[in-house]
Amino acid sequence: MKFKLTATDPSSKARAGEITTDHGTIQTPIFMPVGTAGTVKAVHQRELKQDIEAQIILGNTYHLYLRPGLDTLERAGGLHKFNGWDGPILTDSGGYQVYSLTEVRKIKEEGVTFRSHIDGSKHLFTPENVMDIQRTIGADIIMAFDECTPYPCDYGYARRSIEMTHRWLQRCCTRFDETEPKYGYNQTLFPIVQGSVYKDLRVKSAEVIASFEREGNAIGGLSVGEPAEEMYAMTEVVCNILPEEKPRYLMGVGTPVNLLENIALGIDMFDCVMPTRNGRNGMLFTKNGIINIKNEKWKNDFSAIDEDSDLFADISYSKAYLRHLIHSGEMLGAQIATLHNLHFYLWLVKQAREKIISGEFYNWKNTMVKSLSQRL
Repeated sequence: MKFKLTATDPSSKARAGEITTDHGTIQTPIFMPVGTAGTVKAVHQRELKQDIEAQIILGNTYHLYLRPGLDTLERAGGLHKFNGWDGPILTDSGGYQVYSLTEVRKIKEEGVTFRSHIDGSKHLFTPENVMDIQRTIGADIIMAFDECTPYPCDYGYARRSIEMTHRWLQRCCTRFDETEPKYGYNQTLFPIVQGSVYKDLRVKSAEVIASFEREGNAIGGLSVGEPAEEMYAMTEVVCNILPEEKPRYLMGVGTPVNLLENIALGIDMFDCVMPTRNGRNGMLFTKNGIINIKNEKWKNDFSAIDEDSDLFADISYSKAYLRHLIHSGEMLGAQIATLHNLHFYLWLVKQAREKIISGEFYNWKNTMVKSLSQRL
């Protein structure tokens, strides 16, 4: 994987760049739609590529490991051939799912034992086998195995957690470097900065992660319930340490406002289930603000879902019609709302990139944040 910085904003730390993988080039800043179980829910691969213009998607190691399982994925030739997506794929390590399984998992130095949410069967994730699992899934970018601490989190626990995460990272790197890709293309390993909302721990973790000198770096353990101001403060601290010449990926973030504010701090890559999950539940993101399409006010509003968008330019999908579909539980409603939100997120980061290149990002960002925060 290669990363090239192409522009920086004169009034912020925002950057535009290009990540080159064996499955294609990614223009940053970028948002990655989340395809938890090998699919972005309710979206065809054709729509991802042609309508939404996604450049990279995310797969989930925990879910893919459990179902369809590694044997099926290996027989298929990896996730790209299994799901028909020929662009870049990033897989998370399963660390966040382990974090969320508090009642059915146990964390030790060796790794994490957990029970499947599907059938209750017992499994073990270690830094070594998580590297092997992601090699088998076949992602272009794979994530180190880490512990994602909750919020709020005791300082002592957070300190012990990052120390273990750093020891796990050494084991991940050793395993990754002594193994080869399975499907004839290159794979890249990103370490993950942790440290909860404690500045000194974030500084220490960022310094350790940077010292491993991998091709890219990630920031985890944010957007887990802390105030947005805490997220931005920790992101700024970490971005001041992580090397400029490598991409920075903020995991699991976030709202459109979160994206713009973190781009201004130097983040290049994002993922989040918010546009898909919230869309299925009737929340639409637009450049003028947030719409709850379930509200009575849209019942007889026959204007386009987003009059500034060209996504449904050839089809007459009105707010009233989408509200009807969502209230009726029709699958098409979830599909339309998901497509809209993902299209908006990809439009937003594309606009951010263009504004960075033209030197207009900072003022544009401040104007957009006010609009995006409104409830319509």
